[in-house]
This record gives sequence, structure tokens and C-alpha cells, in this order.
Amino acid sequence: MVDIIYADESFVIANKPWDVLSVPGRGEDKQDCLWRQVQAEYPTARVVHRLDYATSGIMVLALTLEAQREISRSFQERKTDKRYQAIIAGSPKDQEGSVDLPLICDWENRPLQIVDFENGKNALTHWRVTETTELGTRVELTPITGRSHQLRVHMQAMGHPIIGDRFYADPENEAKSDRLLLHAEQLSFPHPETGEIVSFSTSCPF
Repeated sequence: MVDIIYADESFVIANKPWDVLSVPGRGEDKQDCLWRQVQAEYPTARVVHRLDYATSGIMVLALTLEAQREISRSFQERKTDKRYQAIIAGSPKDQEGSVDLPLICDWENRPLQIVDFENGKNALTHWRVTETTELGTRVELTPITGRSHQLRVHMQAMGHPIIGDRFYADPENEAKSDRLLLHAEQLSFPHPETGEIVSFSTSCPF
């Protein structure tokens, strides 16, 4: 049963579990996804953005074409605010900072992304330490851009990959968790009908 956090006439806010596709993939075995699950309850649900398969947390789905256009525009124009929680390997020497590294798809190893200063698209992430745990360091991550795998690659580039990351963590830190310890906990954007900023959050499951 899909976890619906909020719904009105314009959009639905859902809490995506980890290791669930946002949208259908290629092949019969990749048709189950959050979008289809939401459509079972809200048949007009339309995709606005995605979360990685391995990432849990908040997703918004539009219920009308106009709402889809407006919310999509908010994402494109960076009028949204997104906040994630993650547990990363080791302890950064600073308590907060930013990672500003351009990213591009590693075509020979898709869907992996890599830092590329010549051809990559700009990508900016702010991070802040919130606590030390047995597994590593809990951080609050605020992506300013929305590149594929941005948070995962930026943490790896810092030398502190996200625990449980099957793509970017070293074997030791991947093995510390059976899931990627990355959760989209908060999302704010202008309401497509009123323009008023609406904000939604969900508690981190780890």
C-alpha cells in the first residue's frame, strides 16, 4: 500500500520506499513503480520528478496537466527546496560546506555518473553535519541543482561515500547497510494553483 502523505485536487505527496522505481523501467520485471502504485488510487497521477531506485522519501505527483506543467517549471527554475538526510562514511574535517563539481553520465558504465570539468553540467550541493553515528556521520544535504546521482557522487568525491551505496561506496562501506542510507525528507515548492509555498516532510527511517 503506497504511503500518501498529502493530496488535494492538484497533486499528491507520496513517501517512496527504498529499492522501488519511481517510474517503469525496461522489461516486464520493472513495471512496478511508485507512479503506478499512486495511479491505482489516483488514476490521473502524472510524473514530475524522480528519486533514485535506492533512495527513499518524498515525491510529488501532479493530478492535472496544468499542475504538472507548473510544478515541473518550479523544478526547472529552482523554485523548489529539497532536503535529504544521509549517513556517510568517516568524519568530514569541517562541520559544513559545499561541493561544486560538474557531473556527466559515464556512458560506458550507465547509469553511473562522473565528475567531468570539461563536459559536465554544473552541480552544487550544500552539506551540514548533524550527528555522529555507529556507522558514520549523519549529514543534512541540500541540493541546489538536481543532477542524476548528484548527492551520491558529491559525497564520494568528498571522500565520504554514502553508507550502503552499491554504485559509489567502497565494498566495506557498502556492506555496512542493506540499503542506501539516503532519504528525501523535505520538499517545498509553489502551489500550482495559488503560488503559495507549500512544504512537506517525512521522518527519516534510519
